[in-house]
Parts: sequence; C-alpha cells; structure tokens
Amino acid sequence: MSQVMGDTDYGTVGAGYPRVRRTDPRIAALIHAALGDARTVVNVGAGAGSYEPAERHVLPVEPSAAMRAQRPAHLAPAIHGVAEQLPFDDDSVDAAMAMVTVHQWPDPVTGLREMRRVARGPVVVLTFDGDELGRLWLMDYVPELRRAESARYPAIATITDALGPNTEVHPVPVPIDCVDGFTEAFYARPESFLDPAVRLAQSAWGFIEPGVAERAMAALAADLASGAWDERYGHLRTEPEFDGAVRLIVSR
Repeated sequence: MSQVMGDTDYGTVGAGYPRVRRTDPRIAALIHAALGDARTVVNVGAGAGSYEPAERHVLPVEPSAAMRAQRPAHLAPAIHGVAEQLPFDDDSVDAAMAMVTVHQWPDPVTGLREMRRVARGPVVVLTFDGDELGRLWLMDYVPELRRAESARYPAIATITDALGPNTEVHPVPVPIDCVDGFTEAFYARPESFLDPAVRLAQSAWGFIEPGVAERAMAALAADLASGAWDERYGHLRTEPEFDGAVRLIVSR
C-alpha cells in the first residue's frame, strides 16, 4: 500500500491538534443526519476522530501514525490506509464520510470514487469552497493564506462530479462559539489567531513563506490594540453565525 501521507506532516502538528480541532455538536448534527440510518460507516482520513458518530460502527482509515496515535481510547483504532486504496469490498458498508480531509489526498478524485465504490448508501464530505475563502477577514491580513488554501482545495464541482448523480452541496453556517478550530471558527474571536497552538492546528499556515505569519500576526495584534480591527470587523463579535466557505457535500 502507498505510504503517501498527504501534504501535511501531522507529526509536526503534534498532540495539540485534538485540543483545538474538536467536534462541534451543531456541525456534527448536520453530518450525522446526512448519514441517514447507516449503521456501518467508513471514515476516510479519520485523523483523531472528529465527527465520528458514537452510536454507529465506524471503520476509521488514516495514513498518519501521529494522527492514529491521537485517537481517544473510546474510539475504534484506525486502520493504516489511504483514500485511494480503501481496503474494503464494493458496497460493503452503509456509508462513508470524509471530514475536512480531501484536500490532503494526493488524488482526491480517485479517493472519492473509492468512497462511492465501498458505500452502498450516502457518502458525506465536509470541505471548504476555495472560491469563498475570501469571506473571512483573516485573508485581508494574510492574502498568502487564501492563495495557498485555494490551490489546495479541490473545486466543489470536481467533488460532485467524482461522486456522481444525486449529489447535493449544502452551505454550513459556522457558530460563533464553534469548537472545531479551523480558521473560520474564530471569525468572532480574532485574538485566538495570536496563539501559535491555534495556527499549528490549521494546516494552511504550513504553506506560506517563513515570516509571513509573524508579520501578519504583528499587524493583527496592533490593530486589536488600537481598535482598528473592531472598527472594521467588530460587528462579527455578536453575529451568531458566519456564512463562509464550509460545505457539506452529500451523495446518495
């Protein structure tokens, strides 16, 4: 089996990942509803287990030893495998899921087709629309981050085409107190980005040139101290949800 781990070294990400990137219950409810009445679910690129439904039989697949080691004891151990070569027979599970991971796969189209091959029911993918990343104010401070991320995420049309007919795309509103620490989760909590541990749990920062993040965070810190950030974006501190780039793609 291929040893390709994707484009991020999760050994470097370290043990802080599960602390920052936790399951948000409101997003989880949307995902679990999309899985329907599936009892057996393959979780591809399972990582530390975010969004795995506890009441179902989950078969996690994860190529990174560092991420497999971070799975909580109450979750099933992950199988060492890659999306492009799922170790399951055709139509052998009720459903398949992939949570903010398709952009890590060397060949997303093949991986998505593998999910469709093994699942006799729904395939559920949580991802970001690269064309909509500019909705987040952070990209005004770090345009390099937007460029890097837009290049990594497969186009939504690429995902839907790979999954075939009867595939729907649903925008996912991000709650103001979202506990899954992707970038948009902190739309109303700008101070969070000043914490290196938060940025380390967001793989995007590893794809910009050295020094860029430090300069951007210095500018953000100065604007927070002077009130300039709040003058421009302060209304977000009380917005209960943010309509950003998060998308839930469901193939039936």
